[in-house]
Amino acid sequence: MGHDDLPTLELAFPGPERDRGVAAILSGQKTALTGLLEIYEHASEAVPVTGQRFWVLDSEGRPAVTIELVDVRVVPMKEIDDDFARAEGRGYSDVAEWRAAHEEFFRSDGVSEYLGHTPVIDDDTLVVAERFRVVEPDGSAGP
Repeated sequence: MGHDDLPTLELAFPGPERDRGVAAILSGQKTALTGLLEIYEHASEAVPVTGQRFWVLDSEGRPAVTIELVDVRVVPMKEIDDDFARAEGRGYSDVAEWRAAHEEFFRSDGVSEYLGHTPVIDDDTLVVAERFRVVEPDGSAGP
């Protein structure tokens, strides 16, 4: 049980992108994630804080793994570095690849529909840069 006492975190949108992200967390490749601050503001959600724990949900909405945030910063996109980009676990070789992928996602139809407009993404766009550690994988989630 205990699933109900933790907030949940959903990577991207359900489907292959989320599945790859959850797999990268479970394999230890992914130890960082980035959110667009404007999405938190639009949802009236507080920015997460260091020490907070989340259930990361799979594409079926089931808890797949528990993570604990070890560092949370709100920074302009231009302050993300190669080390953070690689920690995202998506195979980015440097921050330029990370930036291209995140600009594409933040300007995607799904994000634009959610916000009611296409966000402006530039060097000064504020993102929530989070580093985390896995606390416990949920063995019941399956492959």
